[in-house]
Amino acid sequence: MNQDEVKEKLLAIKDAPMEFTVIFSGKKSKKVNGLYKPDSREIIIHNKNFSGTGYDTGDNLLIYTAIHEYAHHLHACARGGHLSPRAHTAEFWAILHELLEIAESKDVYKDVFSESKELEDLTKVIREKYLNENGSLVKELGEMLLKAHELCDSIGGRYEDYVDRILRIPRQAANLAVRMHQYNLNPVTGADNMRFLAGISNQEKREAAENALINGKSPDTVRTAVRKKPEDDDPRERLEKEKQRLERTIATLTRRLLEVEKELEE
Repeated sequence: MNQDEVKEKLLAIKDAPMEFTVIFSGKKSKKVNGLYKPDSREIIIHNKNFSGTGYDTGDNLLIYTAIHEYAHHLHACARGGHLSPRAHTAEFWAILHELLEIAESKDVYKDVFSESKELEDLTKVIREKYLNENGSLVKELGEMLLKAHELCDSIGGRYEDYVDRILRIPRQAANLAVRMHQYNLNPVTGADNMRFLAGISNQEKREAAENALINGKSPDTVRTAVRKKPEDDDPRERLEKEKQRLERTIATLTRRLLEVEKELEE
């Protein structure tokens, strides 16, 4: 597989609004399999990293790397051609996971996780014995905390003091556990995802997010969808707002700099 074929496969997954180049470095790297240069819009793949594996396995790993770097490119496109210093944000992972789902459906990338019976059995144990049971326990904890709250009120004690000094757990964790019970969240999503869902006050959004998780969407994909604002669809408007924020910050820092210089002179 050459670099032109890789680019063709990437475009078959999803078209890009900005032109990009795929380059095989012809080198082996111990640090990374690939990288993306937003200034030149180049996807660099260290193709020698995959030469030691079997043809199918090596090509599949190479395509995964290409899709990963392509996700950076599409992320940059959505941001007006620029990326923040922190490249691996939740928004990036959401883009990557969407690309992988499409690539699997189009047989561009192979879903290796479904090919191992041993891994499939282990996944079932992890989901049912640990994620589900852990979620159920935290949800039950929320129910117990509600009862504790009632008992504290009946004896004239502060519930917050009970949580702080007797149970010795963070109040935020206690409040989230209570909301997990009150919202009747599905433990199948796991305790960590339930904490995220418990923080969504809007019932419609919360239920949509929960259903998305149950139906196989990744946490980053769901979080990005929940937090997405209407203006996120317009890169120019987003950049204009960022420009205004930066200008206000510069103005504030400039005033402070003048104050410091004046104090130093005095």
